[in-house]
Amino acid sequence: MSRELVYTGFMSLDGVVDSPGGKEEGHRGGGWVMDTEFVPEAYSLKSEELADHTALLFGRRSYEAFAPYWRESDDHIAYKELPKYVLSTALTESDLLDGWGPTTILRSTEDVAELKETDGGAIFIHGSAELARRLGDAELIDRYNLLVFPVLLGAGKSLFSRSDRDKQPLRLRDSAVYTNGVAKLVYDVVR
Repeated sequence: MSRELVYTGFMSLDGVVDSPGGKEEGHRGGGWVMDTEFVPEAYSLKSEELADHTALLFGRRSYEAFAPYWRESDDHIAYKELPKYVLSTALTESDLLDGWGPTTILRSTEDVAELKETDGGAIFIHGSAELARRLGDAELIDRYNLLVFPVLLGAGKSLFSRSDRDKQPLRLRDSAVYTNGVAKLVYDVVR
């Protein structure tokens, strides 16, 4: 039995996952999560996920953005010693951050497929839209944990490929809607 690969993230209603935390991330509408009224229960999915995490997978840019912040963040202390994997053709061992647990560089989609066949529990992808599209197209993602925000951004990175492909059915595992308009949608990929 293979390990479950789970994408988890924030998404606008029109499918943009780009720059939820701030304009410094590159999108002119960046910070759109912060513009939504804070309702603690709307973020309960994030704390529920912690029990499932046994490893983290990032693309290079997300690793470089998250690692320095999450290493020092009390909110992300549970991630510190988890095994981390970064899919990158350019990153070298000397680019990896010290003091944030074991990190392995993967070079190809095939390396991710092989990782899924190792022993262990769920591997979570945070951010990393381009990586998620690539792995989704390769039929390697098993579940999507999404918090969909009530905002339309028009342009930006999309989680899902726009290429012509076979239909991919999903099965709703869990959902909720919160008073601030955020919707939790958890889908299993049906194979």
